[in-house]
Amino acid sequence: MKRVPLYSRSHRPSPAAEASAAAASGEAAPVAAQKAPGRRTAFLLRHERRLWLLLLVVLALAFWWSAPTFNAKPPLTFEQIDAAMRQSIEDKPLVSPVSRAYEAIIPSVVRVVGLMTEGDDGSDKVDSAKEGTVERGIGTGVVIIDNGTILTNLHVVSGAKRIRVTFMDGSESDAVLVGTQPENDLAVLRAKTIPDDLEAATLRSTSDLAPGDHVLVVGFPFGIGPSASAGVVSGLKRQFRSPEGQQTLTNLIQFDAAANPGNSGGPLVTMDGEVVGIVTAILNPNRQRVFIGIGFAVPIENAAAAAGMPPF
Repeated sequence: MKRVPLYSRSHRPSPAAEASAAAASGEAAPVAAQKAPGRRTAFLLRHERRLWLLLLVVLALAFWWSAPTFNAKPPLTFEQIDAAMRQSIEDKPLVSPVSRAYEAIIPSVVRVVGLMTEGDDGSDKVDSAKEGTVERGIGTGVVIIDNGTILTNLHVVSGAKRIRVTFMDGSESDAVLVGTQPENDLAVLRAKTIPDDLEAATLRSTSDLAPGDHVLVVGFPFGIGPSASAGVVSGLKRQFRSPEGQQTLTNLIQFDAAANPGNSGGPLVTMDGEVVGIVTAILNPNRQRVFIGIGFAVPIENAAAAAGMPPF
């Protein structure tokens, strides 16, 4: 006997109805949550404009920071550096300290000549074509006051009937003896006429002078000059006795810059162009009047006192 199929009396809703029922009952929430955007995405969406603005600012700063590297020049080669240095030296040559000292002191240096009437008994006579006179002594002097006050050695002008000085601009003038300091072989002269732009030397205390300090001697050795010679301070507080034994000088500066007859009375100068002494003697054991490497200068403190200037 054929069976009749049985059907359930319960009504199965259609898929659409199941969906509607599920939505009504809240069972669709997990599905909706899965489809909803995450927190990060939501944040980006909320602040999209601000984030774009921040990004633009960061890019601008990065470009500004790295901009110099775009224009940076490649490093110089050794050949380029060498060429630049050579060109710089050619444009402005390096000047030695001795040259600077010479340029500083030379406007104040003068040639000093002691004159005697022709026929007078003077030592070391040299014929002169001027006014029937002879040169008794040739030496050097240094202007210490711009009114024409000049320091030199006493033995340069001692016994002279007339004193003649020549300034660095070539002008000449008679000079008169206004003061002496025989114990230090110093004489103070005053020129009768002076150049308009006469410069006085700068004097410097010897209190900080030390052996080994570089010094310069400027003068007219054997009448030739102005001549410069450089050396160092060899010692301080030296003593010198003249070859004739007539005088002993003390508290002298010993130096090894070349000095010869004619340098007497000239300045002993530091590398700053400042006068620390007056050249007064050279050591001559063989009495040949030539330099053997030992010269002496009177400290400027003594020389300034001879001119009536206050001590340092």
